[in-house]
Amino acid sequence: MFVHVISPQLFAIFAFATCGGYSGQLRVSVDCINKSDSNLSIGINFAYPFRLNRVEFDVPMCEGRRQERLYLIGDFSSSAEFFVTIAVFSFLYSLLATVVYIFFQNKYRENNRGPLIDFIVTVVFSFMWLVSSSAWAKGLSDVKAATDPDEVVLLMSACKVQTNKCSSVYGPRWSGLNTSVISLTDRLKCILYF
Repeated sequence: MFVHVISPQLFAIFAFATCGGYSGQLRVSVDCINKSDSNLSIGINFAYPFRLNRVEFDVPMCEGRRQERLYLIGDFSSSAEFFVTIAVFSFLYSLLATVVYIFFQNKYRENNRGPLIDFIVTVVFSFMWLVSSSAWAKGLSDVKAATDPDEVVLLMSACKVQTNKCSSVYGPRWSGLNTSVISLTDRLKCILYF
């Protein structure tokens, strides 16, 4: 019973910490034919909740000193926020269940309603965790595509002119967000089997 409570808490903390605390950066360069117009280090920062369509950045147009303001594409906040919300509520329920198991053990076992309610809530959370993790896995895939530096370069009008050279300097690090999705099966096994 103790493992039933602690393991979901740990996974819930891990899930909302890795997703909710994420911030990433990508860097691209625009090398204009007129070198004075170039910008070889354009940093683009984004973070949870991944409303990328609100992330703005300025890039040279390679026409004198003119700049254009661009925005990343997509709003992936709904799946990320849903995932984090389910993780937070799972954590809170696990804390409540821990208190009940430790301090109200006699009342919990006194009638069949306590274990039945606990079972039903656990099944509901397991299903919601599956749904939110699946939605977040798709959302993460879309965030990765929208923040791929090679794709971001295609948004820039200066990069459509063949005499200008545009390239990606580096992309975001995904290790934290990848682990929030990869450990989906482990979390579900833990919730369902214990």
